[in-house]
Amino acid sequence: MKFAARVYRWAAIYGIASLLLAYLRPVPDPWHLTYLAFVGVALVFQGVFLVIARDPVRFEPLMPVTFFEKLCFGVPAVAFAARGQVELTMGVFGAIDLVLMTLFFIAWRRLRNAAA
Repeated sequence: MKFAARVYRWAAIYGIASLLLAYLRPVPDPWHLTYLAFVGVALVFQGVFLVIARDPVRFEPLMPVTFFEKLCFGVPAVAFAARGQVELTMGVFGAIDLVLMTLFFIAWRRLRNAAA
């Protein structure tokens, strides 16, 4: 339980810090609203991570949803960076999300195994 709480808490802290910085990044005009909406929804999920961190056992059924939250950005960011279609830093942030997704999965499996 402590592992899950730490993973989700640190993921939220990292996410809040990096996403707040994303609000300062210049965005091309036609995509401005879409970009801000993405950042806003991602910030909401940091709150979900904090809720899970407070009581991982109670919120264990919500954990698989968090895997997909990380995959939705991680996979495209790494793929686009590998093809040179976005800055390498986007690929790095995508890779961090994939590492966090892996840690989320490990935390979820540990909780399920402990409950069995």
